Amino acid sequence: MAKFRKDGKKVAPGISTASLPDIVFMLLFFFMVTTTMRESTLLVKKPKLPKATELTKLEKKSLVSSIYVSTPSIDLQAVFGTQPVVQLNESIEDISKIARFVQLEREARNPNDRDFLTMNLKVDSKTKMGIISDIKMELRKANALKLNYSALPKANKK
Repeated sequence: MAKFRKDGKKVAPGISTASLPDIVFMLLFFFMVTTTMRESTLLVKKPKLPKATELTKLEKKSLVSSIYVSTPSIDLQAVFGTQPVVQLNESIEDISKIARFVQLEREARNPNDRDFLTMNLKVDSKTKMGIISDIKMELRKANALKLNYSALPKANKK
């Protein structure tokens, strides 16, 4: 017959950490793949977007090109002044350069997606409408007719 011992000293087995590096690298790879990097560095002050009630989210962000309109950042105010300027990609440009910007953005896209390119205007809420009208006219000349205005949701007062 077998003897059964009852020792009060039971030791829990140690936790294996052999698979820990695999898990860490899998998480690192996941975040590297899913994270999107900022497309351009802002040379203008971050626009204080206007409030709106009827908002829709853009579906394919890869088909969106942004045009920023705001006052220059503090570093660049000595060069450009304090009036609103237009930033296209990584540089502050004149409004007359918008047609060339649209052309370059279309060429950078897949030929099948070029017709679906949306121009996104991120405009400071204190910017005068004259500069917006000029931008819209240049976009019409460049046949960039899909236009989106960035806005923040308006708080409901109840």
